[in-house]
Amino acid sequence: MRVLIVGAGEVGSSIAASLADGHEVIVVDTDADRVERLTYAVDVLAIEGDGTDLSTLQEADVDDADIVIASTDADEVNLAVCATVKTITDSFTIARVKRTHYLETWNNSRGAFGVDSMVCTDLLSAQAIVRVIGLPTARDVDPFAGGQIQMAEVEVPEGSPITNQTVREADRFEKLTFAAVFRDGDVTIARGDTVIRAGDKLVVIGTPNAVRAFAADVSPTQEDVEDVVVVGGSDVGRLLAELLERRGYRPRLIEQDPARARRLAETLPRTTVLEHDATDVSFLEREHVGEADAVVSALDSDERSLLVSLLAKRLGVDRTIAVVTEPAYVDLFETVGVDVAVNPREVTAEEITRFTRDQRAENVAILESDAAEVLEIEVDAESALVGRPISEVVPELSSGMVIGAIARGNEMITPRGDTVVQEGDHVVVFVHGDDIEEVTRTL
Repeated sequence: MRVLIVGAGEVGSSIAASLADGHEVIVVDTDADRVERLTYAVDVLAIEGDGTDLSTLQEADVDDADIVIASTDADEVNLAVCATVKTITDSFTIARVKRTHYLETWNNSRGAFGVDSMVCTDLLSAQAIVRVIGLPTARDVDPFAGGQIQMAEVEVPEGSPITNQTVREADRFEKLTFAAVFRDGDVTIARGDTVIRAGDKLVVIGTPNAVRAFAADVSPTQEDVEDVVVVGGSDVGRLLAELLERRGYRPRLIEQDPARARRLAETLPRTTVLEHDATDVSFLEREHVGEADAVVSALDSDERSLLVSLLAKRLGVDRTIAVVTEPAYVDLFETVGVDVAVNPREVTAEEITRFTRDQRAENVAILESDAAEVLEIEVDAESALVGRPISEVVPELSSGMVIGAIARGNEMITPRGDTVVQEGDHVVVFVHGDDIEEVTRTL
C-alpha cells in the first residue's frame, strides 16, 4: 500500500515509523529539519513542501497514493490538504482535527471537506480516559467487534491475590484469554506455566463482563469509580465531563479561569464546576478531593498536571490519570506515581494507523509504544484459519501471536484447540510488534 502523510510532527512521524516496514510511505512537511530527521530515522521518502500545494502533492505522486493522511498541528491545513487531494485523485483521505465542531459538521455530512475519515484528537483522548475510569486497575482498555469483545492491559499491584500464580491457575474465567505479559520493558506470550509477578502488565481479551471480573480478581479491594474529579476545563476536560455525564456520573470539574468556569457551568448540567487553582492544597482538602475515586488532570501544562496528580495521590486518591501532551513524559509520569498517562498524539496515531492495516482489519490497539498490537480481522475464505481446528493451524502461525476471541454474529467464542473459525468471523488477536505484517498476511 502507498501511503502519503502530510505533517511530520509527532503524530505523522509515529504513523510513518509504524508503517515503514510493510508499506511504501511518503511524508511531506514544510519544516526542513523535520524532513531531514525523518529521512535518516525511518525508511520513508521525506519531501520538503506544502501539502496544500498541488505541485508538492504531484511531486509526492499523490495520484498513486492509496491513502492520504493529513496530520499537521493545524486543523484548517489538514482540511485543506484533503480538499486539495480530492480535486485530483480518488485517494482515501484521513484528517486529524482538534476542534469538535469540525467533526460534528463532518458527521452530519460525510465526505465534507473532502475527508473520507476524520479523527478528533481531544475526543479520542476523552474516550480513552472514560474507558480506563470504567475499569479500575486497567491501564488501557479498547473495545472490539462492536463492544462484544474487550481488550484490557491490567497492572498487577503488590499484594494481589494472583501474584506468584501461574497463568493456568489465574485463568478462572470462561470467556477470557490471557494474551501476553509486559515485564521490565519486554513482552512475552502468556503460557499456562507463565508465573505472574507484581508489577506485571497483563493483556487479556474477552467479554466485557469477564474482563471486569478478572480486574476485580487482580485487585479485590479496588472499588468501582463513582466520584470523579476533572482538573482543567480544557477541550479534553470538557469532553471528558460530557462523556462522564452521559454514563451517569456527576463529576466535579476544577477550572481556574472565571470566564471559562462560567461557560462550563452553563453547558455541563450534571457537573459541579469549581472555580479555583487546583494546586492549592488547602482548597483540595476543603473540597475533600482526597476522597475522590479518581482524579483526572487535563490542564494545558504537563508540569501542572503532574503536580496536581502527585498532590491528589498525597491526599489519598486511589487512581490518578493525566493528559500528557509531550510523549516523552508518559513514562516519566507513570514512573513517579501517576497511574495512567494518556498522550493525545499517541491515541490519534493509533486510531489513524488502523486504517492502514490490511483491508480486513476492522480495529487496532497499539500497546506499550508499538511493542505489540491487538487486531480485529474479519477472516475470508483465503485465511489460514478458516475451516480448520485452531490446534491444527497453530504450527503455521507466528509464535508472537495469540488468538484472543472470536465474534460470530452476536456470539463471542473463546478460542480453544478444537475451535473451527468460519468465513466472516471477526477474530481478535494479540500480535508482537515484530510479527504484525506476517500475521495480517496470514489471517
